[in-house]
Amino acid sequence: MPSRESYEIHKEEKSLVQKAKREANQEEILAAALGMRMGPQKPPATFWQPLKLFAYSQLTSLVRRASLKESERTPRSEKVHNFKVHTFRGPHWCEHCANFMWGLMAQGVKCADCGLNVHKQCSPLVPNDCKPDLRHIRKVYSCDLTTLVKAHNTARPMVVDMCIREIESRGLRSEGLYRISGFSDSVEEVKTAFDKDGEKTDISVNSYEDINIITGALKLYLRDLPVPVISYDAYPRFIESAKLTDPEKKVEAFREALALLPPSHSETLKYLMAHLKRVTQNEEFNLMNAENLAIIFGPTLMRAPNLDAMTALNDIRYQRQVVELLIKKEDVLF
Repeated sequence: MPSRESYEIHKEEKSLVQKAKREANQEEILAAALGMRMGPQKPPATFWQPLKLFAYSQLTSLVRRASLKESERTPRSEKVHNFKVHTFRGPHWCEHCANFMWGLMAQGVKCADCGLNVHKQCSPLVPNDCKPDLRHIRKVYSCDLTTLVKAHNTARPMVVDMCIREIESRGLRSEGLYRISGFSDSVEEVKTAFDKDGEKTDISVNSYEDINIITGALKLYLRDLPVPVISYDAYPRFIESAKLTDPEKKVEAFREALALLPPSHSETLKYLMAHLKRVTQNEEFNLMNAENLAIIFGPTLMRAPNLDAMTALNDIRYQRQVVELLIKKEDVLF
């Protein structure tokens, strides 16, 4: 009868043999994925270790996407992926088709907002389901509005919320509000602070006594957006709506134009128009009515998409009319 000691040794040897077989199978699978032909003499363990570290880290996301049910693959977001050509280090698999990404350089594309890796030819087939990750968002100003909102999981950009709250707490009666410019260096300082510290940025009276610096920072943020608050797709509808003469038809046309805006743009515009309406309600003190504000915010909130200079120039008066009506009819349109 074998002793307990010999039984334990036999059990340990059996376990080591099974582990060696599992590792051999894993190496064969990895070799097949890389298109390698294995000879009778296998490479040493030091050859496999770095390949495993790269490959298995990529397989995690691959398995996650492959295991999703078809119903879960339907886009829940309206955010388009921001794909850029990328050179990957080590083995990578396409997270759309699950095939290996061949080549030494520019093997595929990577979403700059969420980090999704796919073949270039697969990128047009990927659903518009980008969920931006804060690790990939490097700035606040000049960042796409929808990208920023989804990355921070908020209804509106933090800059809009924070600046408007500060303005309404101490600046609604300030003469020439939004018309008078703040000191440009201080406005740039606020911009840099938002890019660096985000929602922890201090824009209180203790840091910036002049309220015009805060209004300047808000206007700069809106001007710097890659896609304006009134998006390029909706722009022509707004301009055409402004040209209508019948008041009822005009309001209805504006409602239809507003429906074309992405959700984050629509929510931001709604919040901003409600704020500007409150600014006009203090006209007695700040001397700013809807027409004055529309002259300032017209070119800030909407820009002509790929139009010649003359057409863009002619659109300026309609841009003013669009924003003026949005302010005056804020309670009806939103």
